[in-house]
This record gives sequence, C-alpha cells and structure tokens, in this order.
Amino acid sequence: MLRNKEIQILLLIMCSIGLVGIIAASIISTFAFILVLGISILLIASCIIFTHWRYREIEKLSSYLRQISSGNYTLDVRDNHEGELSILKSDIYKVTLMLSEQGSLLQKDKIQLTDAISDISHQLKTPLTSMMVMSDLLSDAELPKEKRTEFTRNIRVQLERIEWLVSSLLKLSKIDAGTVQFKRDKIMVPKLIQAAMQSVLIPIDIKEQNVSIKGQETVSFIGDFNWTVEAIINILKNCVEHTNEGGNISISFTENALFTELVIADNGKGIPREDLPHIFKRFYKGKNASEESVGIGLAMAYSIIKSQNGDISVVSEKEKGTQFRIKFYKQVI
Repeated sequence: MLRNKEIQILLLIMCSIGLVGIIAASIISTFAFILVLGISILLIASCIIFTHWRYREIEKLSSYLRQISSGNYTLDVRDNHEGELSILKSDIYKVTLMLSEQGSLLQKDKIQLTDAISDISHQLKTPLTSMMVMSDLLSDAELPKEKRTEFTRNIRVQLERIEWLVSSLLKLSKIDAGTVQFKRDKIMVPKLIQAAMQSVLIPIDIKEQNVSIKGQETVSFIGDFNWTVEAIINILKNCVEHTNEGGNISISFTENALFTELVIADNGKGIPREDLPHIFKRFYKGKNASEESVGIGLAMAYSIIKSQNGDISVVSEKEKGTQFRIKFYKQVI
C-alpha cells in the first residue's frame, strides 16, 4: 500500500498538518499538546487502516478480474452494501455475466460452424463422387455415344446442384452476418406471386398440377421484392415436390391493419408430425424428402422472412397436405 505515490503524498500532508497542530498546541499548554498529539495519531492511524482495507478490496477485485480473464466466470463478487465500491463490484459482476454469455454464444457458434462444414462436406461429397466416377467412364474411348451423352448430362446436373447449394449457402451466410441490406419498398403481392411462379411453372406443368391464386390486387406490404421472391420460390418448390401428379396448390393473400398474410397450401403427402418442428432447420431432411433434397430451401425462406419483420408457420397432416402461413407485420413486434 505504501508504495503507492498517492498514499505517500496523503500521509505527508496529514503528518505535516498534525506536526503544525502539535507545535501550535505545545505553545498553548501541555494539555493541549497531549490532546492534539493523540488526535493526530488517531486520525493518521484511522486513515491508514481505512486505506489499507480499501486497497485490500481493490486487490480482491484485481484477483477476481484475473480469474475472469483466465475463463472462470463462476465467481460472484457482489455485496449488499451501499457505496461506490459496492456499485463497482456490481458493475464488474454484470460485465462478468455478459462475458460469460458471449463466451457461451461463441462456443455455440463454433459448434454450429463445425456442424455446418460437416453438413456441407456431406452434401458435396455425393455429387463430387458421382462426377468422378462418370469422368473416369468418359475417358474410355470405346464408350458408346449414348452412354457418353447420358454421363455428360448427369455431370451437368450435378454441377448445377453444387452451384445452387453454394449460392444458397452464400446467401444464408450474408443474412446471418447481417450484411444484407433489405430494401423497404412497397411490394404488391400479386406481382410477387407472379414473379415467384415463373421458377416453378415447368415442374408444375410436367406434373399437371393445378394452381389457384386468390386475393385482391391491392394487397401489399413493405419489404425487399427480390429476396421475398427467393423465399416464396423455395416454399412453392417444396409444395410442388411433395404434391402428386394432378394435385392442387392454392395461394391466397389478405391484408388487415396489423399484417399482410400469404397462405400457400397443397394436398400432397404432408409432413410427418415428428418432422414439423425441424423443417426450417438447415440440412434437415424429413422422411418424405427426395434424394436430391439438401434441406436448405425452407431454412433460407425462414431466414429471409424473419429478417423482414415477418413470421412463418406450417400446419400439415399426413396424406392430406401442407399449409404454409406467412405474415408480414406492419409494425415491429
């Protein structure tokens, strides 16, 4: 404690004041001399004791902070007393809790990143292996022309699948990182549905499915047109994929004072009850998912809608169909 310069200066000032008081008291009388001497000694001693206690508390806080820096967030430094020192302890404890939470989140992010890399590796492994086998077969000079054409077409299909997967992952990573600047434009829902339908017209035509669209032309909401089209396309693809030939897909939209709602429903296979809580998770493939599915389309739709003050829910019954209900709120909730 005495090595601190501020304490040395304080003691020097107090001793100087005490010495002046003692000298002055000795001139007055012996009794005054003894009285001032005793009071000076008591004041200096009290100051030293109090300062020693205060520095001991500061040392405890320093030790506490050193343990925090080493990763120990279990200590509790708070007390129930009043005063600046107690407030400081409380503030340090709050910072400790915040660091603990951030540490937990970082650890969780590391685990999620590891899982994501593992999932991506798994998804890429199958098409890459397939292309390697077909490329080896194509190197055979005696391979029939029909087989050569078939293998070339299959390689192209696998490359397109990889391109879509990488593109989707890049979009998702941008949303997660918060680097996507979603526009705040007025979106007319009929135009949104029309734009999204363009990407699924061919598979709908091949499967001879029926699509019904119902809603007023004036229904709208505030959001980013292109990103929302991306979300609706992924939902429509899911409906088309899980609806049998000749099945029905319905799209309806309404608007009220609180939100704009889109309902996309089909009468397809439905989603098993045990899969429903997980369908918006990345790389999750339900029991009815096709072999080509990578489980990322609905996850992307979920992220895009949530990032635009929206909400999406799903209701499904096996062999009776699935209904996606999307709401874009007019105010932040």
